[in-house]
Amino acid sequence: MTDLKDGYDVVVIGGGAAGLSGALMLARMRRSVVVIDAGQPRNAPAEGVHGLLARDGTPPGELLERGRAEVRGYGGHVVNGEVITVARDADGFAVCLGDRSVRARRLLVTTGLVDELPEIAGLRQRWGRDVIHCPYCHGWEARDQAIGVLGTGPMAVHQALLFRQLSADVTYFSHTMALTAEQSEELNARGIPVVRGAVTALEIVDDRLAGVRLSDGTVVPREVAVVGSRMVARANFLEALGLRPTQHPAGVGEYIPTDATGRTDVPGIWAAGNVTDMTAQVGAAAAAGAAAAAQINADFVAEETAEAVAGLRASFSAATEARLCEEVMGDRRHGI
Repeated sequence: MTDLKDGYDVVVIGGGAAGLSGALMLARMRRSVVVIDAGQPRNAPAEGVHGLLARDGTPPGELLERGRAEVRGYGGHVVNGEVITVARDADGFAVCLGDRSVRARRLLVTTGLVDELPEIAGLRQRWGRDVIHCPYCHGWEARDQAIGVLGTGPMAVHQALLFRQLSADVTYFSHTMALTAEQSEELNARGIPVVRGAVTALEIVDDRLAGVRLSDGTVVPREVAVVGSRMVARANFLEALGLRPTQHPAGVGEYIPTDATGRTDVPGIWAAGNVTDMTAQVGAAAAAGAAAAAQINADFVAEETAEAVAGLRASFSAATEARLCEEVMGDRRHGI
């Protein structure tokens, strides 16, 4: 493994937008930093990153390559690898990558999420293409098409109402989520028909989504399917330190909780991006990574200043000051 020293001020675990942005901020503050990236970006299936000012439509891989180059340009390291375990030691943390370990004074966790998808035939293969989940990420590309929203999670009706802003042809498939009377009224008011019954498969024709198949064999023609995944933080390696994912109150998955600065419940560990903010798009994740990095640097400065003050006070004890005065003044005394 190249470009990996034995120890760093900060080890950033996860090389997406949040991690690279955090590393860039730290490197620019002359902190030694390494990004450890397992090479499994959540948005890899997407053709482009959307809603990112001045970079709208940029392929995800290209955006990451530009970010890596910027981090390295300021002396930061970016290496490929997967963190297996993290343990606390006398001076910080020991981060194990399987074949070797690296020390860190602080950790910034930016590992993101894993999308757990429902077991519907054909769905996983189309994920990030014509099977989407976020209107702000991919909605413009689905505009005015025949959209089917599958009731696979607690936010499904909300998704249907959002996508109705983008197309007049939106159908809601109840699948496994029963509708309340209020939800049925909302969908009806917005002109969104409801198809009841379990969804068993997506129909694909010429490498394009053609319809949604129900358990009774009925196929409803659709060009785009919207599915809410269950999102789970990539954070198993933190469990030995007592930092475990928490169930999101909306019931959409598990995340690592932090305070407003990105600080977790474990001293010395910060988190940013989707691992702690499940709805953050690329721009928000990058901003959170930079903000957490600034807080980490401030923590270093406070620690180093306290150490410097303690050292100064120790060097100027009463005995030391008396001796210094004797050496400087010699036989001269006050006013004599």
